[in-house]
Amino acid sequence: MVSYTQKSSRLRERWLAWRNRVLASPRFQQFATRFPLTRPIARRRARALFDLVAGFTYSQILAACVELGLLDLLADGPLDSTIIATRTNLPPAGAERLLRGAAALGLVERFGAGWALGSQGAALRGNRGIAEMVAHHHLLYADLADPVGLLRRGGGGGGLSNLWRYAEMAGSGNSADVAAYSALMAASQPMVAAQAIDAYPFRQHRRLLDVGGGEGAFLAAVGTRAPGLDLALFDLPAVGERARSRLESAGMATRITIFGGNFLSDALPDGFDIISLVRVLHDHDDGPALTLLRAVHAALPPGGTLFITEPMAETPGAEPAGDAYFGFYLLAMGSGRPRSPTEIRAMLSQAGFASSRLLPTALPLTTRAIIARR
Repeated sequence: MVSYTQKSSRLRERWLAWRNRVLASPRFQQFATRFPLTRPIARRRARALFDLVAGFTYSQILAACVELGLLDLLADGPLDSTIIATRTNLPPAGAERLLRGAAALGLVERFGAGWALGSQGAALRGNRGIAEMVAHHHLLYADLADPVGLLRRGGGGGGLSNLWRYAEMAGSGNSADVAAYSALMAASQPMVAAQAIDAYPFRQHRRLLDVGGGEGAFLAAVGTRAPGLDLALFDLPAVGERARSRLESAGMATRITIFGGNFLSDALPDGFDIISLVRVLHDHDDGPALTLLRAVHAALPPGGTLFITEPMAETPGAEPAGDAYFGFYLLAMGSGRPRSPTEIRAMLSQAGFASSRLLPTALPLTTRAIIARR
């Protein structure tokens, strides 16, 4: 007897085959663009398809704007294209082409005979982390020049993996490499930290340990919101030294204890009723990620809390950010993968946590949050 699941699967298979035949038919495409009721749908689909084809060009226009400082140049007010060409060291024709392309993407806009900062450009300037990511995307683009080759070799081996060789860099004492990595993480941390702190009441805890906390940007943000919370950071020794310097400049050095070590091989310090992993888990393959979760479980007291926040796969309305962007970014990096909340919660259970739940965040595309109890 055919089960309900098998019957449903066959019906879906037939529906997909019929739908794809229709959508691929030139005759249907012509009809859809001419018929008044289907014309708006056809135009939206055509635009979406073209954006898939042209996405790399859009990204390169954005990269040029960031590299040339065009958005910062227009932040103080509109400028004539001749002035823009001079200040960006571009020929007039090149500046005009860039400005027109950037305007099509909402990064700049026409203002009389000149140009002004556009709505997308203003939003990007307000988030330094995005600009920092764009500035190093040339490494990602180079690694993705041969996407099939990248998939076949299983990732890594390119410019992006060299930037993100976190443990190797910090262990080698190469301060320039550690600085480049740490600066990027610190710049992109505020957009995550604000949502994480809004999503969970950290002030209800006594002692927080941020594992893989980099230069301490997240802890500094939490400390401002929860002044009574005892704070500590655990990261590789070279990174911890950079954190110490940054926190001293921020006037928070006396509030935060710094522990040096490798969280994949060293025991985590105990005595904390909450431990946080901020954009750490998705940087690691399943084996190391599970090792880390077990180390956190061992360090927490009974009833202790683990807080995880990072971009996640299968986020409604932001699916491309998960398995498309971060999926291939982490592949090029050579380690990790975006996981869905369901996958993370299953790993938490495997690591020994008694319960876990997903917390709402204001902008799930940027980060989501999961809380787990030991």
